Amino acid sequence: MTRVAVLGAGAWGTAIAAVLSARLEVALWARDPAQAAALAKTRCNERYLPGIALPGPVRIESDLLHALQGAALALAATPVAGLREVLPKVKLPLVWLCKGFEEGTGLLPHEIAAQTMGTKARCAALSGPSFAAEVARGLPCALTLASKDAAFARETAALLHGGRMRIYYSTDLVGVEIGGAVKNVMAIAAGISDGLGLGLNARAALITRGLAEMARLGVALGGAAETLFGLAGAGDLVLTATGELSRNRRVGLELAQGRPLKDILEHLGHVAEGVRSAKEVARLAKAKRVDMPVSDAVNAVLDGKLTPAKAVELLLSRDPKQER
Repeated sequence: MTRVAVLGAGAWGTAIAAVLSARLEVALWARDPAQAAALAKTRCNERYLPGIALPGPVRIESDLLHALQGAALALAATPVAGLREVLPKVKLPLVWLCKGFEEGTGLLPHEIAAQTMGTKARCAALSGPSFAAEVARGLPCALTLASKDAAFARETAALLHGGRMRIYYSTDLVGVEIGGAVKNVMAIAAGISDGLGLGLNARAALITRGLAEMARLGVALGGAAETLFGLAGAGDLVLTATGELSRNRRVGLELAQGRPLKDILEHLGHVAEGVRSAKEVARLAKAKRVDMPVSDAVNAVLDGKLTPAKAVELLLSRDPKQER
């Protein structure tokens, strides 16, 4: 049986470890030894994935090198902020599950991997519409695994595919990563719209125009438009912008109620990557001369430059133009 190491015992890492253990040998690494001990004892991740029993075959490790020993593949389930510390220690093929930009550098995960593992490392991104709680419960989902190495993408998708988790493969790594990063920003916008009580029509319009922004930026950075209209773009956007389990949508909802961003993030309990990504999306859009008014509005709200209501007012007052 093939052995894999899941690095990071947050919600998504715990969920994918549980699902993969039905057909693969899985080691789950937790950075915090106390968390690892609690997981091993209770077989439940009460902080990040309460109510889900971790299958017995999943081996819990607090030592990263022990978790990697004998594995054919590593899956990095840390936030983007944790990649730079973990990746240099990984000497085997790697798939990352996180979405967004590195704060400070503005790098996407594949760029962090190139810096820390070298350009010849076999690596990929796994992305798409997937709430961890539903995946852990065995509910169906479909994801995209993307790598610049077509053979690695195909082989790794085949390894991870199974049960109720359907995995497609792609060579458009940039498009998949842009979809995963920008949809979180759009989910904040959708949450603001819902929090202000603007209705379903407004939310549908925001999602549609947000998708157009994602596609424009993805193409400007070398991705393919069709990728952004697939699972890693449109699929993930629809889920994150409408689903009650969406952390980024929750941020938007609470901003619309007037809560300070600092308080929202302190009480969230999980990372909301859209908050970190908004600034980088705005910077990239400006550098590539890509028109992204929804992203700019979200960034202005997060920076405290606009109230949610004023941001919506400015979007609605834009001059009419041809749809594209």
